[in-house]
Amino acid sequence: RDAQESRGLGDVYKRQGLHPMKAMISTMSLALSLALAAPAYAQDNAAATAAPAATPTAADADAFIAAVEKDLFDYTVEASQVNWVNATYITDDTDAMAARINAVGTEKSVKYALEAAKYMDVPGLSADTKRKLDILRTGLVLPAPTKPGAATELNTIATDLQSQYGKGRGTLDGKEISGSDIEAEMGNLQHTPAEFAEMWTSWHDNVGAPMKDDYARMVAIANEGAKELGFADTGAMWRSGYDMSPDDFAKTTERLWQEVKPLYMALHTYVRWKLNEKYGDAVQPKTGPIRADLLGNMWAQEWGNIYPLVAPPGSGDLGYDIGDLLKEKGKAPLDMVKAGENFYSSLGFAKLPDTFWKRSQFLKPADREVVCHASAWDIDNKDDIRIKMCIKVNSDDFVTIHHELGHNYYQRAYNKQPFLYLNGANDGFHEAIGDFIALSITPQYLVDIGLLDKAKVPSADKDIGLLLRQAMDKVAFLPFGLLVDRWRWGVFDGSIKPADYNKAWTQLRLQYQGITPPVARPDTAFDPGAKYHIPGNTPYTRYFLARVLQFQFYQAACKQAGWKGPLHRCSFYGNKEVGQKLNAMLEMGASKPWPDALEVFTGSRDMSGKAMMEYFAPLKKWLDEQNKGKPSGW
Repeated sequence: RDAQESRGLGDVYKRQGLHPMKAMISTMSLALSLALAAPAYAQDNAAATAAPAATPTAADADAFIAAVEKDLFDYTVEASQVNWVNATYITDDTDAMAARINAVGTEKSVKYALEAAKYMDVPGLSADTKRKLDILRTGLVLPAPTKPGAATELNTIATDLQSQYGKGRGTLDGKEISGSDIEAEMGNLQHTPAEFAEMWTSWHDNVGAPMKDDYARMVAIANEGAKELGFADTGAMWRSGYDMSPDDFAKTTERLWQEVKPLYMALHTYVRWKLNEKYGDAVQPKTGPIRADLLGNMWAQEWGNIYPLVAPPGSGDLGYDIGDLLKEKGKAPLDMVKAGENFYSSLGFAKLPDTFWKRSQFLKPADREVVCHASAWDIDNKDDIRIKMCIKVNSDDFVTIHHELGHNYYQRAYNKQPFLYLNGANDGFHEAIGDFIALSITPQYLVDIGLLDKAKVPSADKDIGLLLRQAMDKVAFLPFGLLVDRWRWGVFDGSIKPADYNKAWTQLRLQYQGITPPVARPDTAFDPGAKYHIPGNTPYTRYFLARVLQFQFYQAACKQAGWKGPLHRCSFYGNKEVGQKLNAMLEMGASKPWPDALEVFTGSRDMSGKAMMEYFAPLKKWLDEQNKGKPSGW
């Protein structure tokens, strides 16, 4: 999941399972568009006293970091409390309080990034201090330059873009329809191709197109700010948070894509054929790209909604639904959270603190507005961890609980680290942890916890349906997960000019995803703006990394557990050795380069797509058989 659903500013960054303010000053900072308020140079706080002398020394840098960590630790506790109240009790007053405290965080993060840049070339810096300076320097998403008025202009544009997206409307049958409704309707297979095309085109025209000039201006301002911080451009700054050069990081993501691409190509070939069977040559030809509006999702990023159209005969029905099993056993929302905790306890992790049960939001209150989008919180940087959900007794929420708790256990594991290391090893890790635990919700695990009768475990002939259903989301997402930032990197480095914004977007969608818009797009269009994370300025490559990493973590856990069968059937529930190794990686936080953390758990220093290929190997074999003699590629 890529936080698409969270349209409100607040929850977009909390979705990462980070403590919200920490998200702002860490390399995982998200959509609060951080360098937005004017830098607060006059701010009277401890860190200001550690400002560099004329020629700063390594000791000055150490003092600066110590003061910053103290200041930010204290600030984030208060900010988290305010943001929690705002998310669980939405009123005009709590909105105003959250906006005020978040503006302070914005000012601090800008100020400290600029100050950190002044220490980068000081001789004799310790490895630790250099790492923390880098974290501060790369912790902004949109850096404003110091010239008067620039920060205010950037703030205004970024806020306007967010707001325009939030108010976005499309049409269905000529009638206006909201963003969340249009998302749901794109997945409704009762609609005709003409209705899908109307929704797709109206959404992209109404939401995206008006943003284009503002977006180009925002890019120009942010690039000036990035240069002041010592980066070639804003995209290079985003790619600098991965313990390697920006160019090497771009090459690494391309290598990962090439490793998993054969699986995507096989899925694309199969799905295109099925769409042709349903709609005919006039709508979806047997060759060439897939029409983007026919895949059950506004952005064609996940295709699970059209699974009924592609399900293999007879294997589609698993014989059980987790939601039904929970209801049959009389399980309530809190029982689902207890089941999630029990998974982690079975690996040897300590139980969740009493405050978790007292302070989390598990249900939607009847008497007030709240943000229901699932998120995990770390309020005090120690052990006041919470989840915020509006749990319903169904399969999705059962999986989501396991995922969100992954963030909480990660947060608690690294709570002994210094403030700037209270984070995932890279921004793909935090999302991948919860997802890899969720992969272990296999039929055997459901038997182990008493939800499923052993006699009802689906036979192996159901596996293809199960794997295809997963692939329609997890595999289909990969090229989209890569191309969003590929486009932005080109925009930031100037290789994609404003006049070509839309043409380049459509070309990348064709190149990576093999899809094409349902209607010809004019050069004046701005289709990228119709995807939340573009106007929301949320870096996107983390979602691609998380998709790949979750399978690498899962494969490592299954090997440690001595699993012998097909990888997708493995559950490491109850394995303390896996828990010990996992904890060793989690407790490192962001204190060491991510290859060190990856090696602790998986034995490898390289991210790899090979585990994902192994997981889906039976599906790949089946797809290749189905695709024999059918055209592939576009």
